Amino acid sequence: MTATIPASTSGATASGAPVDIDHYIAGRSDARGAATRADVYNPATGQITGRVAMATTGDVDAAVAAAAEAFPAWSATPAHIRARVLFRFRDLVERDSDRLAAIITAEHGKVHSDAKGEVTRGLEVVEFACGIPQQLKGEFSENVGRAVDGVTFRQPLGVVAGISPFNFPAMVPMWMFPVALACGNTFVMKPSEKDPTLSVELAKLLTEAGLPDGVFNVVHGDKVAVDALLTHDQVEAISFVGSTPIAEYIHTTASAQGKRVQALGGAKNHMVIMPDADLDQAVSALMGAAYGSAGERCMAISVAVPVGEDTANALRERLVAALADLKVGPGTDPEVEMGPLVTGVHRDKVASYIDVGVQEGAELVVDGRQSTPKDVGEGFFIGGTLFDHVTPSMRIYLEEIFGPVLSIVRAESFGDALQLVNDHEFGNGTAIFTADGNTARTYLAQVKAGMVGINVPIPVPMAFHSFGGWKRSLFGDHHIHGPEGVRFYTRNKTATTRWPNDTQVRTDFSMPTHE
Repeated sequence: MTATIPASTSGATASGAPVDIDHYIAGRSDARGAATRADVYNPATGQITGRVAMATTGDVDAAVAAAAEAFPAWSATPAHIRARVLFRFRDLVERDSDRLAAIITAEHGKVHSDAKGEVTRGLEVVEFACGIPQQLKGEFSENVGRAVDGVTFRQPLGVVAGISPFNFPAMVPMWMFPVALACGNTFVMKPSEKDPTLSVELAKLLTEAGLPDGVFNVVHGDKVAVDALLTHDQVEAISFVGSTPIAEYIHTTASAQGKRVQALGGAKNHMVIMPDADLDQAVSALMGAAYGSAGERCMAISVAVPVGEDTANALRERLVAALADLKVGPGTDPEVEMGPLVTGVHRDKVASYIDVGVQEGAELVVDGRQSTPKDVGEGFFIGGTLFDHVTPSMRIYLEEIFGPVLSIVRAESFGDALQLVNDHEFGNGTAIFTADGNTARTYLAQVKAGMVGINVPIPVPMAFHSFGGWKRSLFGDHHIHGPEGVRFYTRNKTATTRWPNDTQVRTDFSMPTHE
């Protein structure tokens, strides 16, 4: 059925007037920063549905202060008690999953089923974080020396912050804060100003679940808010997901302040299609991976690499046929497979890349600008686009487009395809479709990417593994969520203990060896 978006949380009021979207600080909505607001759109209609407060440095200071005040009590709360709050939060998100998905569709534009899948993938990280007592168990060694024991354990960092992109307003924040909170940290979230409502709704559900005031806070804004978090002397760590230029800036700026940083950047994900692959399976997978969520995924496949001319020609023919049937329209329509792009500015940027591809000599096989849906008013739509005969020197191959544009780069051999992937500056994710186990095993061993799919088009790891790329797709030492997330949000501490008896111990000036 078509999703119904509650007027109180979807942006526009019942009268059609834009609603104010405020910060969430110390357990309540906070309108400070409201003197400057930015427009929030419904991408399917082009209408302004909300006005989001843009934080000043003082607003960020207030959120950090609330988190710092809440940290001592929250970090001292036993891990299993913290987990119980997250258990309740999980139940509340599941209860409201349709409503939350409808908010995503209203502000981002992705189809409702995709939005609900995003909520589910976020919940998987919450479920992982609910097992935090097991993850925080330390190590103990008895008698490392005579009557001397050794113990190692992990402690929270303090106030930490997350900066998330527009493409996953539920999932990416939930990749960050559940693990951080479970480990005993307090959190300041800076969501994208393009679709900010979801983070506030999650904050309200955390409060309903029993999270103490100030443990989780949301501030909206742009570079002013980001820079304030990167340089704040009470923020210990920054987690970021977004484009590579911003990821590099965040890593450089925050690291210079002595902060711990995980900054996940851009991608140009390749799918290699071998001659022995099941082509129907590959095309079906490629359509969803390239055009799902209008290509606005960091794990979207944007480059198809068929090996051999016969494979390339057959792949192209089937993709053209599939694109003719691709249903594009408002995400609230249950028949639609691909919704609009998030803003008019982003739509125009993607359209400009199509122009660039034509100018560079790539063959524009399907032009999505000519297949936008009718009767959608001023919605930010571009249909599925396909280029063939793309070369590695072209901008449409080198740069992340972040839209529904798929490029075919033909390879003569498996070795050529592997080299193509490895030579690209990004190494986020990749996939290979083949029926040969040895080919798949070789690809897995030799490809320079952080996440690999074998006959799986979007190899996003489950929450109990960790997500992250290689090369210029990741800045910092830690991947996000899973065991790497626990390590990122905690410090290791080791103690060596002795309980002396009445026997006098002589002074010893040599290096202790615990013999």
